Amino acid sequence: MTVRILQNPWRLLLAINAAVIVGVLIHKIQLPPYVPYIHLLVDYHFGFIKRALIGAIVALFTDKVPVWLVFALGGATWLATLGLYAKLFQNTFGFSAKTLPLFVFTAGSPFFLKNFMHTLGHFDIYGCALAIILLLMPAGSLVFVATAALFSIVLVLIHHIHLLMYVPTIITIVVIRHYLAYGCDRSNVVFGGVALAIVSALFFAAQFLGTMPVPEADFVAYLKSRMADPARIDLLQFAYIWYQPLAKEVADTWGRLPHNILGVPVFALLIWLHAPLWRFVASLIGALASDLHKRLVIAALVGISVAYLVMFAMVFDYSRWISNWAVCMFLILHAVKMLPAKQEAAPIPAEDRKTNIFGLILTLIPRVGIIRPF
Repeated sequence: MTVRILQNPWRLLLAINAAVIVGVLIHKIQLPPYVPYIHLLVDYHFGFIKRALIGAIVALFTDKVPVWLVFALGGATWLATLGLYAKLFQNTFGFSAKTLPLFVFTAGSPFFLKNFMHTLGHFDIYGCALAIILLLMPAGSLVFVATAALFSIVLVLIHHIHLLMYVPTIITIVVIRHYLAYGCDRSNVVFGGVALAIVSALFFAAQFLGTMPVPEADFVAYLKSRMADPARIDLLQFAYIWYQPLAKEVADTWGRLPHNILGVPVFALLIWLHAPLWRFVASLIGALASDLHKRLVIAALVGISVAYLVMFAMVFDYSRWISNWAVCMFLILHAVKMLPAKQEAAPIPAEDRKTNIFGLILTLIPRVGIIRPF
């Protein structure tokens, strides 16, 4: 029995991942929900501002926001994302002994669900969840393109940085699932171009016109009026971010760069530990029937990565950005699998010793973090 488990440990690794996620949740509950909580308080009371959609939706249902709502909403979103990804994996690859290593390297990656548990309440996971929905829904009509545009608008209203974080992945999914699969004509190209222009204009409006228009003291007083416990002033310490211009964010990022750049070797190591997965991605792209599709997929992966490099230069939450970059790679993997292929890609070898070791290490890593590794 022991020898069999060591040779094919993937079911055991799934069980360990589940236990690790529970541990991350327990640890997360003990941490102060600073930024996630204040995002539930900010709405459009003072007019159009950035980062206010979630708070505006919460305001429709309650005047007073308790701290536990951060965990309730974040936990519900996390569970929904888990269910959506499980359904996506089932549809794309199916669950079998052959595909279990792939599921462990994606769903069990410290970049993915475990890190989303650590960042519970942050806005990153919404982009992932909506991108998965686009991978699950039919893509043959302009309704699909319109839904992608609507999702992108929602994400930019949640936080404008989604234009770099998940909108490029959504665009890639639309191109692969709609334009490559069903062809381009004048109507769908114009529709897609107009949709992209609207999302881009909304981003610039949020970035440059979405600053809080009232003095910070008035803003904080309003936030306190929405708190279930107004005595928790410590939960409002990040109110300044609704006043901070882009130049200040970039200056802060570059000021922290000498210290934060020390985490890059750790990120590189974590990416290298996913080597069996990256080989599978390369095999999947190489198996595509069309050379044009191969070139477009590679260009899309480069484009998504460039968007993350821009984000690295602007905001210093490096652990979150590298984790979401990896998640975008995982999602594009599913989109690529939906394209016509001339042959089956070689699966991740379930009984390869080195692959097993890499899978075990990634399973035991509980999360990547928010700013610096771990």
